[in-house]
Parts: sequence; structure tokens; C-alpha cells
Amino acid sequence: MRRWEAAGKAKGVMVIVHGAMEHQGRYKWLREMWVLNGYHVVIGDLPGQGLTTRSHRGHIDSFKEYVVEVKKWLREAEEYGLPVFLLGHSMGGLTVIRLLQEENENIAGVVLSSPCLGLVHYPPMPVNALSVGLNWIAPELKVESQLDIHLATRNADEKDRALNDSLYVTKVSIRWYRELLKAMKDAFANISNFPDIPLLVMQGGDDKIVQKADVQRWFNGLPLSEKLYKEWPACYHEIFNEPERYVIFDYAKNFTDLQVRLLDQLKQGDVSRVANPSPITHE
Repeated sequence: MRRWEAAGKAKGVMVIVHGAMEHQGRYKWLREMWVLNGYHVVIGDLPGQGLTTRSHRGHIDSFKEYVVEVKKWLREAEEYGLPVFLLGHSMGGLTVIRLLQEENENIAGVVLSSPCLGLVHYPPMPVNALSVGLNWIAPELKVESQLDIHLATRNADEKDRALNDSLYVTKVSIRWYRELLKAMKDAFANISNFPDIPLLVMQGGDDKIVQKADVQRWFNGLPLSEKLYKEWPACYHEIFNEPERYVIFDYAKNFTDLQVRLLDQLKQGDVSRVANPSPITHE
């Protein structure tokens, strides 16, 4: 886990949770953008990914391990005494969802980037059935992830970097796969437990990895006071790596900046200028 600090007076703290197979090093551009725009950043590698371990790469015993790790990052973020935001991409988005469904955290707002709430392609039914038994017999058995970077982004530079990235996970364990399926199921089963905090969900319109219909279904089922769903029509899965990423970042920053301003007004007692937002389902 590392902390990156904005120059001068910061507005808030952004805790970034990366997706499956990757690591925090792939978020250099996004991290720098938040820092340049007045936010401290806390980011790290999830268990079994990046520099966390070599012997258990691509493996977890329980999805809870991700939740526990991100809670440590939140404790670091809280030390600044500023509004704390969570940004989770793909499996990182699913981790954020499960954390907030289970834990009582003081979060100013959440940004989810193509959250992993369903897959475009699942293994064939016989293979999926076999994984149920192997989950108990050989949970650490590794298989090819089948996650092709060419399906993740249209950005040629990012594809080249990923293809030459020694930390990129190419194999995952049977247990990892089963825990991912369970976490997605739990995200829907516990939808009413998601706290009533401002939420922005941004989804790649041409996502070839995460099933956007499942993301929309989960979003529409949330009983929140303030929620916003934004789809970026031509974008693949990694929206913050896409050619449109500067506009996408500005959209996310405008969301967090607004929450900071509203919190400042509430602290000053100027509640007359704070609007009562109504739920928004699509833009």
C-alpha cells in the first residue's frame, strides 16, 4: 500500500481498488490525475496480485481477503481527516460493494468503474460444474484466466504495457473463480445493505468482459437517495485507459468535487443551498 499526496490543500482522499489480474502500478495515470486535481491517493495491491506474493499469485482462500485488505487502506486514508472516496474498477468495484454491504464505513462517495457484477462469457456448463468439485479437492489448481488484454481496452499503448508486464496475472485458481462467482451473487442478495451514500457507476458501453446488463440491474435495484449511472458508448472494459479517459476522469472528478462542496456547506451550516438530489437511473 502506498500514499500519494496532493500539493497544497487537498480536497479529499481517493482510495483506488484495482481489478482482477492486474496491480496498482497500472493506475499511474489515474493516480496522477487525482493528485493533480487536489486529492490524496491511497492505493495498493490486492492479495495474490502485484507484489503481494509470488507463490500464491492468482489465488485467494476467500473473497473476504480483498475486503479486509481494502479496510486497511481506508484506515490509512482516514488519517488525513478529509472526505474519503472509494473508486473500484471491475473486481475492485465488486470488492467495494461487498465491503460496504458488510461494514459500516464513513465514506463521502463511491465511484464504480465497470464493476464486476456479471460476466459476458462464462465457462461451459460442464467445466463450471467440474469447478464445484475441484473447489474442495484441489482449490489451488491454476487455470488460464482467459482474460485477454485486447478485450479490456482500445488503447494500444496500454495493451503493449500489459503484454510486457511481468506482474500481470495469467492464471487463477479454482477457488478464486468460485469465490468471484459467490461474491457476485452476494452483491445482489445483499443489495438492500448497500449504504445510502452518493454513488456514481460508470460503465463501458462496449464492455467485452463485464456484462453491462447485470451492472444496470444491480444499479436499478439500489434504494439510494443519490445515484448516477453513466454509460460510455464506445468504451471497452477499462474506461480509465480508453482514448476518452480525460473526459471520463473529468466526469468522475465533477462528481467527487460536488460531494466535497456539499459537505463543506453542511459543516458551515449553510444547508439552504444544499439541494435534495433525487435518484437518477440513466443519463
